[in-house]
Amino acid sequence: MVGTGPAAVSKSVSAARGPMLAIGVGPAWLAIGSTTLLAVADAFVGVAATLPAWLRYAPLAVSLVAFGLPHGAVDHLAPARAAGERPTLRWLALVGLAYLLLGVGYAALWYVAPAASAAFFIGLTWFHWGQGDLYALDALGGAHLDDRAVRVGTLVVRGGLPMLVPLLRFPGRYRDVVDAWVALFGGGLDAAWLVAPETRLALGGAFAGVTAATLLLGRLRGGGDAWVRDAGETLLLWAYFLVVPPLVAVGVYFCVWHSLRHIARLVAVDPGARDAFDDRGTAAALFRVGRDAVPLTAVSIALLVGVAIVAGFDADIEALAALYLVFIAVLTLPHVAVVAWMDWAETAGLARLVREQ
Repeated sequence: MVGTGPAAVSKSVSAARGPMLAIGVGPAWLAIGSTTLLAVADAFVGVAATLPAWLRYAPLAVSLVAFGLPHGAVDHLAPARAAGERPTLRWLALVGLAYLLLGVGYAALWYVAPAASAAFFIGLTWFHWGQGDLYALDALGGAHLDDRAVRVGTLVVRGGLPMLVPLLRFPGRYRDVVDAWVALFGGGLDAAWLVAPETRLALGGAFAGVTAATLLLGRLRGGGDAWVRDAGETLLLWAYFLVVPPLVAVGVYFCVWHSLRHIARLVAVDPGARDAFDDRGTAAALFRVGRDAVPLTAVSIALLVGVAIVAGFDADIEALAALYLVFIAVLTLPHVAVVAWMDWAETAGLARLVREQ
């Protein structure tokens, strides 16, 4: 088949730099940086405390249709493309089966053990968001990540920034969100120890130490422009999650940091989207990915609305947000499996290419 195999995989990896800079880096720095500055300014003005609830939840609502939910709605096509092949019925069936087994299994676990499921979701998202940033750094030439210790440390740090740092500064709001997930299934969460000052001090100190050690070791192992970008992003995200309230912080991060970086990867693995990016620019590439994502995004939204109606949810915004986040959790497990397979396929393809040469 023309355009398949390790050479095609190599092309997709090498082609990721341009889309990653245009789609995944520029908008993310702009959005995260400006939100951080607004939050710092608001510390002296106090406007955020008077914002209506719907505005605080707005980034999560936007993620239903813009970048957040849709970034995983191309999973039925992405694995084949990452392997340098065209999607076939066999590929679609394999991805569909993975979503069915993992998604249904995890949904059942929420009913049986909601507290354990919430803890698993935090850990899973920690891994996945670190996984996404590792790919972005690789695409931008992060030679310092060739060291295994730096690589593992970077995954821990990048995933922990959105998952752990909000707990350090906003323990009450963090606990409220997790409590709302568990409350959907009639359970409670005994997490007083987690938000206790001494626990947060120990977690914060350990995480700051891991961050500093990882960056220092990366500087020793590679350095260069890629390391400077890595360090700058890490410090920016530390500041962002320390000053921006959790719901807004995670909602904006989900849409414009994590999701856009994955969308840049989707552009890189799709020959048609790569050509659109090279010939007509960012908007054309995003349009092509968006076209691929529309069908399953619509199905996902319809399913979410159906669950809300059947379960008898009213217009309570906190309960609806909790339902949406649990729904995202159920989809995240198979999505992580797909992305992990894409990582393996691209790595294996490059290894084969090296051996053949």
